[in-house]
Amino acid sequence: MTIADSQPRGAFIVFEGADRAGKTTQCQMLVEHLQAQGVDAELWRFPDRTTAVGKMINSYLTSQSDIDDAAVHLLFSANRWEKREALLAKLRAGTTLIVDRYAYSGVAFTAAKGTPGLDVAWCKAPDAGLPAPDAVFFLHLSAEAAAARGGFGEERYERPAFQEAVLKQFEALKGPEWNMVDAGRGIGEIQADLRRGAAEVVRRCASGAPLGTLWGEKP
Repeated sequence: MTIADSQPRGAFIVFEGADRAGKTTQCQMLVEHLQAQGVDAELWRFPDRTTAVGKMINSYLTSQSDIDDAAVHLLFSANRWEKREALLAKLRAGTTLIVDRYAYSGVAFTAAKGTPGLDVAWCKAPDAGLPAPDAVFFLHLSAEAAAARGGFGEERYERPAFQEAVLKQFEALKGPEWNMVDAGRGIGEIQADLRRGAAEVVRRCASGAPLGTLWGEKP
């Protein structure tokens, strides 16, 4: 199923990975590079902690509040849905969106908890129908390497055993649009690979590649 006809548009590129894999740094660098190349590009993040729903999520992630596992999963999904129309409008206007985390993180982190009833199928359901990214760049870094990086442990989910469980869930979510990136290398080397990959995605979308829906068939 598609939610856009074959018109030139911006690319929707998602970065995923376990915590501390370097996603934010690489996203920022890629946006700056694209802008320097004349591409209208913006950096987005999920959760968007500036919205009403996002503020509730931020309170949970920083351990200021406790929320039921199912309820917090639905909050993360609602946070994506409340940005859907703005996201589509940007893409249709020709803006390329580089997005730090998306629904894949929602599924991987909740399923990794092992809470009865909250399996992968249940976790996917609330996000079905959201725009599907044109490409996913997965920054792969072992849980042990992530734990050694600065700032690890500041948020609720930053525990090595849990991050390992999250990585296993991500592995099961991989699709044909995923690009696996070794995040254990130097920042510049990683960025060079990302720039090459992003250039092809931007070109394809500018040529009118249709936009699909999440958890559905890609066009």
